[in-house]
Amino acid sequence: MNVVIIGANRGIGLEFCKKYKELSYEVYAVCRNASSELESLGVHIIENVDVGDDQIISTLSDKISCDSIDILIHNAGILKGDSFPQISLDKIRESFEVNTLGPFRTIMALKNKLKEGSKVGIVSSRVGSIADNESSNNYAYRISKTAVNMLGKCLAIDLKEDGISVILLHPGYVRTQMTGGNGLIDPPEAARGLVEQVNNLSLKTSGSFYHSSGEQLPW
Repeated sequence: MNVVIIGANRGIGLEFCKKYKELSYEVYAVCRNASSELESLGVHIIENVDVGDDQIISTLSDKISCDSIDILIHNAGILKGDSFPQISLDKIRESFEVNTLGPFRTIMALKNKLKEGSKVGIVSSRVGSIADNESSNNYAYRISKTAVNMLGKCLAIDLKEDGISVILLHPGYVRTQMTGGNGLIDPPEAARGLVEQVNNLSLKTSGSFYHSSGEQLPW
């Protein structure tokens, strides 16, 4: 069984690699630059991949040596904090390029390796939920995550005829470098819950939005 993790060098992505390695998957870890901890896992590492670059659509597939992908997890993302009215449009554009178009690029690039029964997980965030928004701020992050939720829902519809299922994933408020070490849970706990949600995914539940705890989240 082959799993590809996009954004694998630290935090939740690194923990995904550890969990799937423990489950005896062949793990393909995709990142811009490998960390020493990732290198110690004995997984296949694919470096110098920037999900914000259109070029990966035509080059990424050839860098991953397996013929088929059973599970594809897109974890790469950025968080650029902001608050109204001091909003940077450049931050929004950058966040959209990475958090929304990044997953789209990788899925387009690797579609030829997905097959009937393959699963795609996109790490999103509940701050992208319109129904759940009661605090505002973080415009760049929120907008890009709302958009990626729609992307995932559309892909779930279009890939269903090929037997490929898609899930949007919220890890929780996790203590990582992205959050400055703040949060309510640690990366191993978040990754464990997310792996379980992917495992439970089926064509019947494809296109849904789940918390690592198992709670289904509103749009």
